[in-house]
Amino acid sequence: MNANQQHMFDAYRAAQRGELAPPLPGKHDWEAIGEMARTARMARSAGTAPSGRRRAGRRRWWGLLRRTG
Repeated sequence: MNANQQHMFDAYRAAQRGELAPPLPGKHDWEAIGEMARTARMARSAGTAPSGRRRAGRRRWWGLLRRTG
């Protein structure tokens, strides 16, 4: 099941229960990326640059976003 199918399922279930529908898939992705950038900026200003797995993960995220965005 992909993200869109899961969203449709969750929206249907919410409608049956009289609840609010969940946010669309990907709606908060840019907020998460911005939060990662702010965290990195704060770490650099404190003198502790991110390294290792965090840096590699961030590099993968930025690469994926450039290709898809």
